[in-house]
Amino acid sequence: MTEHDIVIIGGGPAGLAAAVAAKKAGITDIMILERDEMLGGILNQCIHNGFGLHTFKEELTGPEYAARYIDMVEAEEIPYRLNTMVLDINENKEITAISREEGLTTIKAKAIVLAMGCRERPRGALNIPGYRPAGIYSAGTAQKLMNMDGFAVGKEVVILGSGDIGLIMARRMTLEGAKVKVVAELMPYSGGLKRNIVQCLDDYGIPLKLSHTVVDIEGKERLTGVTLAQVDENRRPIKGTEEYYSCDTLLLSVGLIPENELSRNAGVTMNPVTSGPMVGDRLETSAEGIFACGNVLHVHDLVDYVSEEAAMAGTNAAAYVKAGAGEKNSHTVELKAENGVRYTVPQTVDPSHMADQVTVRFRVADVYKDRYISVYYDDVRVSHKKKRVLAPGEMEQVVLKRDSFSEYPDLKRILICTEVE
Repeated sequence: MTEHDIVIIGGGPAGLAAAVAAKKAGITDIMILERDEMLGGILNQCIHNGFGLHTFKEELTGPEYAARYIDMVEAEEIPYRLNTMVLDINENKEITAISREEGLTTIKAKAIVLAMGCRERPRGALNIPGYRPAGIYSAGTAQKLMNMDGFAVGKEVVILGSGDIGLIMARRMTLEGAKVKVVAELMPYSGGLKRNIVQCLDDYGIPLKLSHTVVDIEGKERLTGVTLAQVDENRRPIKGTEEYYSCDTLLLSVGLIPENELSRNAGVTMNPVTSGPMVGDRLETSAEGIFACGNVLHVHDLVDYVSEEAAMAGTNAAAYVKAGAGEKNSHTVELKAENGVRYTVPQTVDPSHMADQVTVRFRVADVYKDRYISVYYDDVRVSHKKKRVLAPGEMEQVVLKRDSFSEYPDLKRILICTEVE
């Protein structure tokens, strides 16, 4: 068994930012464990630009953004192990990992940062009837095949789901000469950023059909076509609205799921809405000394926010190690999401030990226009800001300031909600 002060699970944007922040906070004994053959995570296959506008004040591609953080890790001389799969984390913060070079190893950590990212929801979760022909890919798999492995995955394409990866792949495949016939979305709104709808669909004349889904898949050896149908308010197909599209490729961009099997094994309490861990304002989970950040905590829209959140997790993990244990919460205040707000991250704050300010991030449940985002301390409204448009595809945030709690010594809950007026 080897021992380290902080072990970071995942060498993507979250893990790299957490490692750099922990090192700058004074912890020298850090180890990053990455299952892939290189650092950088999902950014390595995201060759489009649009990254880094908040963090570096310039527009970068995914690999360029990752390279900035990899360079920081190298400059700080933070060790990492590649091709290393973590199999288990137990409640004693003992990590079981396996690699070809090291074999099966156990690592004892004083603190752990979970930064495993997320995975795509597969076809099996969608219950689409039909055969299992070649030509059906998750959007991320198609992205890797095209951008990293150099394969053309198809010529006539239908995309199900309007998440950001699906939108970006509509543009990517068009640029490679494929004909993207339609993007179908089950919900009455897109799941992606507005800028991606404009730049990836509108600019290329690709139609987006909201409240539509795939109801049949045809082809035995290779996909030959799919049938779309409109859905009602209960997301059930409406008979008589079926429309057939011939195609050789179907891309699925139907949601991302945080990778939390390891978190559950470690005894971490999960949030049923985000599918990520429940955390306090220090991003510490219910398992003491285990912190979470990035897409393993909740699915982000911008990698810049991942880096910002991960830096906080790394800094707090370092503070935990230095203190020898976590500060016991003296006054935990619950954050509640209601009336159009689906969840908040974090889910609790401790006014007596929190930072000077804490950013609370959340997503809304539907598309709303001309609504207010309101914050209540118990029954007192302390913030009320109007937003022209709120959409589920774009994360929102409010900032809670520590000094704002001085007038509420017995505060029990903070409510974040949307209001019409």
